Amino acid sequence: MIGGPLHKLDVAGRSLAPTAMTVMLLLVNLAPSHMTGYERVAPSFALMSIYYWTIHRPDLLPMSVVFVIGLLQDLLGGGPLGLNALVLIMVQWTVLSQRGFFLSSTFPMLWLGFVVVVAGAAFVLWLAASIASFELVAIDAPVIQGLLTLALFPLMAWLLILAHRAFLHQI
Repeated sequence: MIGGPLHKLDVAGRSLAPTAMTVMLLLVNLAPSHMTGYERVAPSFALMSIYYWTIHRPDLLPMSVVFVIGLLQDLLGGGPLGLNALVLIMVQWTVLSQRGFFLSSTFPMLWLGFVVVVAGAAFVLWLAASIASFELVAIDAPVIQGLLTLALFPLMAWLLILAHRAFLHQI
């Protein structure tokens, strides 16, 4: 029966896929590593996910959820409470304002847009760290993190496209 309780449960579960994937990717980011200093330069998988879903299905990843994901990142990562939440909301707002352009763009243009987003997010995080410590902190870690995030974006985008097609093609 179309529209029955099981169908509604299926649609609700599928609608949670972007949030679930973003939280899972955040947890992957925050997982302990045996590599010294990795946590300072780990690519931001959650940022990649938020960028992708904001362009393709913003209705399934609202700003309130992105804010909570950012708070979760701050709480679990030990950062200043609200900083990552603010950065992720700024990213989502910026991408939403340009969504029409991104939807009609080729992948290289999406990637170029992601370059701007990553650079802006890295700058805001670096600036906040500098302000908090009352001195200019080294910029090497944010630059390396940004470059790793940019380098892995095509692979992550491909995985997110596969998930999008698998879970959300009927929603």
